Amino acid sequence: LVFLILLTVTAFITVALTYFQLAVEDHHWWWRAVMVGGSAGIYVLGYCVYYFNYKAKMSGFMQTSFFFGYMGMVCYGIWLMLGTVGFFSSLYFVKYIYR
Repeated sequence: LVFLILLTVTAFITVALTYFQLAVEDHHWWWRAVMVGGSAGIYVLGYCVYYFNYKAKMSGFMQTSFFFGYMGMVCYGIWLMLGTVGFFSSLYFVKYIYR
């Protein structure tokens, strides 16, 4: 349920920001839609840095490299997934309003 809410909110926010961008006659919305949708992955990466510095009791090169390596891949996956949702929701929106 929470995953569906995340996808829905990402789609709505991206469509709203694409609308604002098109309203000022800036028609280069493609990469901005991907970045807006994927910004949650950047937020998660920032939280991972906070968690590592203040909550986790990890030390040493191997633990640090494994933690940031795996979390970097997870955050990149989140960025790709939500960026794709944002892009396609904006694409359908633009096709609908310019039909």
